[in-house]
Amino acid sequence: MIPPKLKKGDEVRVISPAESMAMIAHDQRNLAIRRFKEMGLTITFSQHASVENASIKQRVTDLHDAFKDPKVKAILTTIGGYNSNQLLQYIDYDLIANHPKILCGFSDITALSHAIYEKTGLVTYSGPHFSSFGMVKGIEYTSEYFQKALMTQGPLTVRPADHWSDDEWYIDQENRSFHLHDGYVVMNEGSATGTSMGGNLCTLNLLQGTDYMPSLAGAILFIEDDLLTNTPTFDRDLQSLIHQPEFSQVRGVVIGRFQKGSKVTLQDLKQIIASKQELTNLPIVAEASFGHTTPRFTFPIGGTVSLEAKVNRVTITFTSH
Repeated sequence: MIPPKLKKGDEVRVISPAESMAMIAHDQRNLAIRRFKEMGLTITFSQHASVENASIKQRVTDLHDAFKDPKVKAILTTIGGYNSNQLLQYIDYDLIANHPKILCGFSDITALSHAIYEKTGLVTYSGPHFSSFGMVKGIEYTSEYFQKALMTQGPLTVRPADHWSDDEWYIDQENRSFHLHDGYVVMNEGSATGTSMGGNLCTLNLLQGTDYMPSLAGAILFIEDDLLTNTPTFDRDLQSLIHQPEFSQVRGVVIGRFQKGSKVTLQDLKQIIASKQELTNLPIVAEASFGHTTPRFTFPIGGTVSLEAKVNRVTITFTSH
């Protein structure tokens, strides 16, 4: 169930299912609002978006209200955090299924987006938060693919960004460090078509063994992790995913760029991939432009994607999104 695309004049509701809007600086909020206005979209905020330590009931209420409100055409999360999985058993999934619309966020929101997809069949999106648009520099690629994924029809081919950054931009907007991006790195060659799923690996793994974990059969997995991971942690988190029922029917893997703080190198990643025979015959690509470095592309959870991985050619195309 693919939600209707956004069009100019639409209202986008910002909710805080994890951390509060209170932690976002006012100048960054104002810049984000202006960026959406430039896209032709209007931003509104949920009742409890700025409440610090909002209760489960308050956060669920905001989610329900956003889906029920006929004026709201898309829902965007404020930022990530650690606790959006607290909401899962209290959500009215029938309400969401009856009012399908775009939900977009990343990091901790991975738990919420996959639970909604599993319970309702509604395609959700891994992409920037509202706060991401408060970035002064280096936002162009993020904004381009946000609009392509959520405001356009037809196939969407994702090229890698030509630069990347891992600095704390929200602390110092002017003194930024940007690095050249050399493009995708092919770990295993091959090609496949499947259902796009994934996001933050350690958050996705929170759903294992619950009613909120989607089947991995036929999936092409997009996985990434933040600076709190490291080589052995990523290894065991990936192994845990491999142990899931129907992983044998996964068709491919795309890995997002790691943050510097994780100290996970390409050589580390190659060794991890090579050590797991379950991955031997899967096309696997690394250094994709999504995750906790910037910029990032938006992709559907539950869409259809084709992956071609050759040493001199990588193509990632979402044929339904």
